[in-house]
Amino acid sequence: MQQDETISAIATPPGEGGIGIIRLSGARSVEIATKIFNPYGGEKLTDCSPRKAVYGTVVNEKNKIIDEAICIVMYAPNSYTCEDVVEIQCHGGSIVMKEVLSLTYRMGARPAQPGEFTKRAFLNGRLDLSQAQAVMDVINAKTKASLAMAMGHLSGDFSNKIKEFRHEILSMIAHLEASIDFPEDDIEDFAVEDTREKLKLLVEKIKRMSDTADAGIILRDGLKTAIIGKPNAGKSSLMNLLLGQERAIVTDIPGTTRDSIEEYVNIGGIPLRLIDTAGIRATDDIVEKIGVDKAYSYANEAELVLAVFDNTQELSEEDEEIINIIKKCPGNIIVILNKMDLSGDINNDIISRKLNESNETRIRGIIPMSAKNGDGQEKLEQLLQDIVYGGNVNNYESNIICDARQGEILRQTVLLLQESLNTIEMGMSEDFIVIDLRSAWEKLGEITGETIEDDIVNQIFSQFCIGK
Repeated sequence: MQQDETISAIATPPGEGGIGIIRLSGARSVEIATKIFNPYGGEKLTDCSPRKAVYGTVVNEKNKIIDEAICIVMYAPNSYTCEDVVEIQCHGGSIVMKEVLSLTYRMGARPAQPGEFTKRAFLNGRLDLSQAQAVMDVINAKTKASLAMAMGHLSGDFSNKIKEFRHEILSMIAHLEASIDFPEDDIEDFAVEDTREKLKLLVEKIKRMSDTADAGIILRDGLKTAIIGKPNAGKSSLMNLLLGQERAIVTDIPGTTRDSIEEYVNIGGIPLRLIDTAGIRATDDIVEKIGVDKAYSYANEAELVLAVFDNTQELSEEDEEIINIIKKCPGNIIVILNKMDLSGDINNDIISRKLNESNETRIRGIIPMSAKNGDGQEKLEQLLQDIVYGGNVNNYESNIICDARQGEILRQTVLLLQESLNTIEMGMSEDFIVIDLRSAWEKLGEITGETIEDDIVNQIFSQFCIGK
C-alpha cells in the first residue's frame, strides 16, 4: 500500500559536509524533481535511466540556479520505500540544503516525519518491524559486535527465527484441529502427546533467546559505567587508558577532577558509557562538593561501577567510604587495585574481606592493574565479556534480543506456552489448548509486525531520526 502524500527530508546528518542528500518518496517524487532539476545535455529527468546518477542543476521557480547536483531516480517497487524515490545529492552546506528542501515543499511535498521513510518501507512490505527497528541500530552501532547484531536483524535472520517459532506453533494448532475435526481417526491422544513434547522444546528455545535481552540492550545502548574512588587513586588515568587518549586531566593534586566526564569507549567489543567522577572525599570547596555529590549519584545509577583503589597506600577513611558506597550499588562492581607497578598486594585481602561482609554486594572481580602502563587491561576486558555475555562471547549476532519490547514479548510468549502445557496437564480438551497456542502465535507476531496495533507502530518509528 502506497501513501497518498509525497514526503521530503534531508537524509544526511546536520552540519556542513561535502555532500548533502535530499530524499523524496511518494507518487509525485519524480514530478517534483523534474520541476526543480535540469540534467545537463538537455534531456528530461524522466528520460534518464532509473538508478543512474544524473548530473545537472537545481533551479527555483524563476529558473535561477541554486546548486549543481546529482539526481538519482528509483521507481516503485525497486526502492527503499517501495514507492517512487528521488535523491538529490547537492553540496553539503546547511543553507543550500535548506533551500533545496524548501523548494521541494513549495512544489508539493510535505516534511517527512521521524522515521517515515522506514515506516513506509514497513507498511509496503519491504521490511518487517524487527528489520525496520534494526535500521537505527545499524546507524547507531558503536562496536563491531553491536553492528553484527544489528545487521543480523536487518538481514532478516532474527525475523526468520521468530517466523520459525510461529510456524511450529501453527503446526501444533493444525494437528490439534485435525484431531477435533476427524475424531473417527483416533488421533486425539497422539496429537495431544505430540504437542506436549514439542511445546517443551519450543519453550526452552524461546527462553534461551529471551535470556539474551540484557546483553543485546547493552550492545545497542552501551553499559552505563561509573568510575569512582578517592582523589589520586587513578580514576582519570584509568579512563585515559581505556579511551586510548588523554581525555581527563591527570595531576598529583587532589581534587583535579571536579565535574564528571562522559565518553563512549569500546572494551573488548562492548560499548561502555564511561563516566569519570570527582574523587570522593570530604571537602569545603563548593564546586568540588557538587562533583562529589554527582559521583554518589552516578554510582547508584550505573549498571557497572569500576571502584579504583590506590594499592600503594593503606586503606584510608575515604577508601572505607568507597567500600560503603559500592556495598549499596545496585549494578555490577569491578574493583581495580591500581598502581600495581609500584607496589605489591597491599589491599587485596583486606578489600575482599570487607566487601564479602555484605551478601548484597554484586562484586564480579578484583583486578590488579596499572593504569599507567596498561597491565591488567586484558583481564578487565575478559571480565566485562563474562558479565555481558554470561560466558558465551560469540552469542551476539543474529538471534540476540536488542530491544526491551522484544524481550517482553518473548517473556509473555513463554508464559502463554507454559499455560498451554498446564492446560494439557489438566486434561482439558484440544479446543482449550488451541486457544492458548493461538494467543502465543499472535503474541510472537508483534515482533515482526504481523499482529500489532497502529499506535505501537507509530511510537516505534517516532524514535527514528528525520530522513530515515
